[in-house]
Amino acid sequence: MDKHRCGWCLGDPLYEAYHDMEWGVPVKDDETLFEFLILETFQAGLSWITILRKREHFREAFDHFDYKKIAEYGQEKVDELLQNPGIIRNKLKVHATVTNAQAFMEVQKEFGSFSSYIWGFVNGSPIKNALPHYKQAPATTPLSDAISKDLKKRGFKFVGSTVIYAHMQATGMVNDHEVNCFRYHEV
Repeated sequence: MDKHRCGWCLGDPLYEAYHDMEWGVPVKDDETLFEFLILETFQAGLSWITILRKREHFREAFDHFDYKKIAEYGQEKVDELLQNPGIIRNKLKVHATVTNAQAFMEVQKEFGSFSSYIWGFVNGSPIKNALPHYKQAPATTPLSDAISKDLKKRGFKFVGSTVIYAHMQATGMVNDHEVNCFRYHEV
């Protein structure tokens, strides 16, 4: 018997695997939070499946999302990235990745970890919505607005409210699985 999944992932094995194993699972380690943050910033204006299909290329190109290395990228590395056909070659987003790695480490210094900072917005526990259909999920919320504003104040780039809400969904800060999805009660 087939499992019922959220409608947004149906029909693509990569999308379905991402939905089944990652999307909405609470992430508390800084390395994975950084990876999702960077992938979400590159996704701005594009479809998530486009990013998923390029994810391994992103991992290779960006030193497996090692934010300490990325924070040190100079112009030579940025130029190399902008020539890499395996990733999204957007100059502003590549530069923002370097800036965001630096800002990420500043947040770690202040809060002990990025996880403590970001999860502090939800008091350490996921928000569990009850969506009958994925299209009823909001693109932004007052909370994603507040997080976006705070991140921007801290120097982060490409972290608008829509990007941040998608990050919250991906990293399990909010459970937006459809209520009849088999993952709704599992995450």
